[in-house]
Amino acid sequence: MRAVVQCVSEAAVTVGGRTVGAIGKGYAILLGVGHGDTEAEAVRLWRKIAKMRVFEDAQGKTNLSLADVGGEVLVVSQFTLYANCRKGNRPSFTDAADPAIARRLYEYFADLARNDGFTVATGEFGAMMDVALVNHGPFTVVLDTDAL
Repeated sequence: MRAVVQCVSEAAVTVGGRTVGAIGKGYAILLGVGHGDTEAEAVRLWRKIAKMRVFEDAQGKTNLSLADVGGEVLVVSQFTLYANCRKGNRPSFTDAADPAIARRLYEYFADLARNDGFTVATGEFGAMMDVALVNHGPFTVVLDTDAL
């Protein structure tokens, strides 16, 4: 699994002009699922994200976790994180998981965050979405379970 995690002041997802998910301070997570990914990768990725200390403390050092700041989570499915651009100019997405598997693991990942007590909003799987966010810091981290 791959995730682009952005610290945000606020973030929202709209589909067809309708807001389907919105949060205040926390993480906007673009989540991609690849071939062979399972619940084990989702758990490992969520645990890493939940424990990351990337929010500033009173001294301006990145020592605080999402829980420490009472943050929220917006999870947006993003199969394009598995784009392969080695050949030509049009990306291939053959490394992304089958949509049925990806949806199940995307929902499982969001549930992991909910089960840890976080307020979680999501995009709409498979829809054309507009994602708006205020990247705080800016602070962005790219994670891949193959490298954790």
